[in-house]
Amino acid sequence: MGKGKFYKQTDGLCLDVGAYMKALEYACGVEAEVVGKPSPAFFNQVLKDMDVKPENAMMIGDDIVNDVGGAQACGMKGLQVRTGKFRPEDEHHPTVTPDGYVDNLAQAVDLLLQHR
Repeated sequence: MGKGKFYKQTDGLCLDVGAYMKALEYACGVEAEVVGKPSPAFFNQVLKDMDVKPENAMMIGDDIVNDVGGAQACGMKGLQVRTGKFRPEDEHHPTVTPDGYVDNLAQAVDLLLQHR
């Protein structure tokens, strides 16, 4: 179970499991263990599996908190792509500031290739 607030389908944004997780936490009086993004354990396990140091890795994602913020909390760079769940107000998020923005995944690949 993750902390996502919403996800995108073809007809718009839909409520994700994060709201239900919070309701269950409240009802049960316990804190849920998050095993996906933005959990540090998730990012650290991927880095370990790939044998990559956080400072040499970048997360490219459309979710300002779970993708970009989660990666940055583990020492990775976070690049936000302006597709999918991206909303213009993400560019003024109060707690997460991406290391950069791209308009699509192809632009992200070009950016990475320029800086390798």
